[in-house]
Amino acid sequence: MGVKLGDIIPPESVQTVQLSDLSGKAIAIDGYNILYQFLSTIRGPDGRPLQDRKGRVTSHLSGLFFRTINFLKSGIKVVYVFDGQPPQLKIETVRKRIELREKAKKMYEEALAAGEVAEARKYAAQAATLEKYMVETAIRLLDSLGVPSIIAPSEGEAQAAYMAMRGDAWASASQDFDSILFGTPRLVRNLSIVGRRKLPRKDVYITVEPEVVYTDKLFQSLGVGRKELVDMAILIGTDYFDGVKGIGPKRAYELIKEHGAVEKVLEAINKTVEVDVEAVRKLFLEPEVKKDYKLVWRDLNREAVLKLLCDEHDFSPERVEKEINELEAVVSEKRKETSLDRWLS
Repeated sequence: MGVKLGDIIPPESVQTVQLSDLSGKAIAIDGYNILYQFLSTIRGPDGRPLQDRKGRVTSHLSGLFFRTINFLKSGIKVVYVFDGQPPQLKIETVRKRIELREKAKKMYEEALAAGEVAEARKYAAQAATLEKYMVETAIRLLDSLGVPSIIAPSEGEAQAAYMAMRGDAWASASQDFDSILFGTPRLVRNLSIVGRRKLPRKDVYITVEPEVVYTDKLFQSLGVGRKELVDMAILIGTDYFDGVKGIGPKRAYELIKEHGAVEKVLEAINKTVEVDVEAVRKLFLEPEVKKDYKLVWRDLNREAVLKLLCDEHDFSPERVEKEINELEAVVSEKRKETSLDRWLS
């Protein structure tokens, strides 16, 4: 779910951008985060996900294909990073999430049986489950599109942040703020939900645009460093520890500013916690990451894309071909412009 830091993110550290502003930049995207978004939102009126004739879910492939094509047409060099083995301290959080999804699935089935379609769709989104075959087909699709992907040894967001810190990516992208705690210099949010969107459970539509959070400006505005922000997150609650009851973002900020570290805050407010604070801190400040990766962007393989989407998963050949043709036209035009620029220079 990510650390709830939104209430203390200074406005001056955030810049709203257009996709065109990110052209030419490499962006490392949290793969699990974006696939869950597609699985939650790309559903029919009754909450059922898209499926092929064999009953296999294809919502994630639909979202990934059309969104990635859009990124590529905008000139963004995307790379997707997927989670590996979760840290031991996250196992309990994973278990709770599975329980919540099972509960939501049951409520979805009950609402559907009762004819309560709107309620059913809400619970269906909450019950979205990312299965192994979905990740495997997502990686196959990305490879066919010529887009690199990496399976991290542990947290995907940590790997993406590391790649941005090294300069192999300009920024990491996720809806969660954890990437900042993992050390990314820039966090791009809303990248996968750009456009006109309906607010949950309301008949209201808003326009969502990408925004970049610059961590140097964030730290300067808050007057803290990354370690202090991590300590705030520990007080608020993370995927590794539920936090201290009654402490939200603003209160955590005040306490860390006054006392400097979680241990001193706990002493000051006379609280104890059943977790190794230093172990949680280390998961953010010294995460396990892959250092020997290689990023290579290639041309799209038309035959491979059509085979996976149309032959194997029943996508419309006309729609898929249309997107491929548009992308290839954009790529061809950009190459002509590049060649002309080189000739003129």
